[in-house]
Amino acid sequence: MTLSKTCDGVKRRDFLKAGVLGGASINLATYLKMADAGQVNENAKAKSAIFINLTGGPTHMDTFDLKPNAPEEYRGDFKPIKTNVAGIEISEHLPKLAQSMDKFTILRGVTHTLGAHRLGQEYVTTGNRPLPALEFPGLGAVVTKERPGELDLPSFVAVPNTNMKGGYLGVKYNPLNTGATPRAGQPFSVRGLTLGNGLTVADVEKRQRLLKGLDTELRSVEADNELLAGLDRFGKEAHAMITSKRARNAFDISKESPDFAKKYGETPFGQSALLATRLVESGVRFVTLTYGGWDTHRDNWNRLETRQLPPFDEGLSALFTGLEEKGLLDSTTVYVTGEFGRTPKINTERVGRDHYPRCMFMLMAGGGIKGGRVLGESDDKGTLPVDEGYSPDSVAASFFHSLGIDHTTEYQTTTGRPVMITRHGEVIEELFA
Repeated sequence: MTLSKTCDGVKRRDFLKAGVLGGASINLATYLKMADAGQVNENAKAKSAIFINLTGGPTHMDTFDLKPNAPEEYRGDFKPIKTNVAGIEISEHLPKLAQSMDKFTILRGVTHTLGAHRLGQEYVTTGNRPLPALEFPGLGAVVTKERPGELDLPSFVAVPNTNMKGGYLGVKYNPLNTGATPRAGQPFSVRGLTLGNGLTVADVEKRQRLLKGLDTELRSVEADNELLAGLDRFGKEAHAMITSKRARNAFDISKESPDFAKKYGETPFGQSALLATRLVESGVRFVTLTYGGWDTHRDNWNRLETRQLPPFDEGLSALFTGLEEKGLLDSTTVYVTGEFGRTPKINTERVGRDHYPRCMFMLMAGGGIKGGRVLGESDDKGTLPVDEGYSPDSVAASFFHSLGIDHTTEYQTTTGRPVMITRHGEVIEELFA
């Protein structure tokens, strides 16, 4: 998946790289620090989640909220087409999603006021409006804290990377960034999990015994040191994951049947969606996919038609149908969003649309969320929501609700300040009705 650079110069890079086991240090152990589970509603349908981050800000007017009757300077070049749900229409360049409309819900009229890429990203990936003095944990960090996975599997995986971090919860809730996207039919190597350069499991075991010997010597010097005890615990987790056949198999998309994998296509986004399906099937709690390139100030319609929408249409529709075929859609919440929408009025000089947070779309599916619906509405030109619209806070609260996590739960920052998971917003009950 190509990493893209938005108009304000923000690059989507890895914020954490899990290192290869080597010598007497285990860099992966830093990533693997895990806290005890929080309180969750075990009756919730969703056990895992997939978050798809459309960085750059996709236009709502040319995808899921077309306005064919708006004046020419607003409506754009694309035409709406019917979906497999009566009365719902989306862009003509999303034909496969149109035929899987019954599996997801469109939220229209989502609104906020942060028109800069970085701030908008922080808002939608945390569910909290950014504050200069506090770094909020990303959605994946909260899910990792509340629903930790098995010892030999990562709980939070980002393909290929994400701007989500542990925030005030600490680096122990940061993700495992794959650093790359899979290729069709090929085993996927993940740095820190794949044993490369001639390294074998026997080598890892030998180094683990060396580490145990060092730990014994250190304990004899400082028997009560909590840091050493913690390092020992996280070292064991790193060892368990690296030597786990289950963990390596979880990332190996070449093990999927050709018939099942075919519908995902061969694009980086489609293959990443296939990997996400396999990871949640294996027990990974939270997977995020980053698909950039939506910052279409210039040449909007050509870029959408030829580059952005075909892989998105193919990969996302396959994700919905693939999860359903494996019996995982009910137990997996899927959340798709960019950081904002784009201006309803066309920038004729650049044949594009500019940043516009006051009206945008989001998609949600699975985890008790009923598909085949449109919730919310924008006005006749797509400029503002009708009524109050939905805030990113409320969508995040609903996302957590689908996973049995109470968004009003309070955490404490490193300074002892109590902060709710999502400070504002309410669960959108209609999503689950």
